[in-house]
Amino acid sequence: MRNKSENSSAQHPKAHSMACHGGFSLDEQTRRSWYNPEAVLDGLKEGMTFVDVGCGEGFFSILAAKKVGSQGKVYAVDIDPTRVAKLQNKAAVEGLTNIEATVGRAEDAVFCRGCVDFVLYSMDLHDFDDPQKVLEKAHAMLKPSGVLVDLDWKKQPMEFGPPERIRFSEARVAEMLMLADFRVQSTTEAGPYHYLIVAKPK
Repeated sequence: MRNKSENSSAQHPKAHSMACHGGFSLDEQTRRSWYNPEAVLDGLKEGMTFVDVGCGEGFFSILAAKKVGSQGKVYAVDIDPTRVAKLQNKAAVEGLTNIEATVGRAEDAVFCRGCVDFVLYSMDLHDFDDPQKVLEKAHAMLKPSGVLVDLDWKKQPMEFGPPERIRFSEARVAEMLMLADFRVQSTTEAGPYHYLIVAKPK
């Protein structure tokens, strides 16, 4: 399994900048015009533990923190310290004390073992240096009853978003999930530009 993971990483282009995404906005209004964020977080309940991998400025982290409440926990990680700082500021302004936001690589992120209910990747799985390893880390964090959700770009030409050549198709993600010891529960459309894959640990 490790050799397959390394091969996947070797074929994966280096992470790209937002300039490669066509300079589109990632504000809340834009996101909500693309997909329903509440549907992405379907199944997340009060008291649960949520992990936002590649959290950016925390769009989903903030929503998740409100859903899990004071008895729940949100772990958020991003490699960009500026974005993590913005998330921390947003959480402070909204009085959310259940978010732990850290700067780090997704490939190194294991906040706890077997204690997470919900892991989310939001339009960023293709960005990681070793996406296979990232999925394996998610498997280590999740409870047997937990879920992994990948909200990702459809692999088709668009005037914005990451270049089509580096996007992952649904079949590619499903294959990586299988190698990381997940089983895919569902694959659905999430608006005109994205798809949603839900998987559980085997």
